[in-house]
Amino acid sequence: MTFQEIFDGLEMSKEHSKLVSDKLKQIDVTKGETLLRPDDRTLYQYYVIEGCLRSFFTDRSIKEHTIQFAIKDWWISDYTAFFKKEKAILQIECIQDATLLRLSRDDMNEIFDKVPGVERYFRIKTESYIGSFQKRIIGDLSKTAKEQYLDFVNTYPNIEQSVKNYHIASYLGITSESLSRVRKEIVKN
Repeated sequence: MTFQEIFDGLEMSKEHSKLVSDKLKQIDVTKGETLLRPDDRTLYQYYVIEGCLRSFFTDRSIKEHTIQFAIKDWWISDYTAFFKKEKAILQIECIQDATLLRLSRDDMNEIFDKVPGVERYFRIKTESYIGSFQKRIIGDLSKTAKEQYLDFVNTYPNIEQSVKNYHIASYLGITSESLSRVRKEIVKN
């Protein structure tokens, strides 16, 4: 994947392309590896070239709540902590071997200052994330488990082969048993 593909065809000079490529550090992570833990300083956001990650929160009763899955062409971080320079409340784990690009807040700001159009790219991505999270919250409050599952399948096509059932259930806010019932109901119909 080229930087032009990541930035949706944004025209960049060679100098700007080099600056961006120097700031985006490619890393490989293996299944089970943790990129961020609660109380860590949130130094980076990650762009997924290949693989799958998830961010989640563990409550006081040690129940996990999956906040986001990140698949190819998605960004992931604990954004509250990343933007406010606070300690993480989320954990990010690799659930399928992945190749990522890592970007620090300082490097992101330097790119914004020096490369025209990149800040707009991130603003558009952020607007999309905010809209998606708002729709998800409204769905969690108003939709049935079946409707939420169908939304999940549309948002993350082909992801079910890569993630465990309890990850999907925790994303949907239901039990694994309820997820099995929903799937059986869909197959039956």
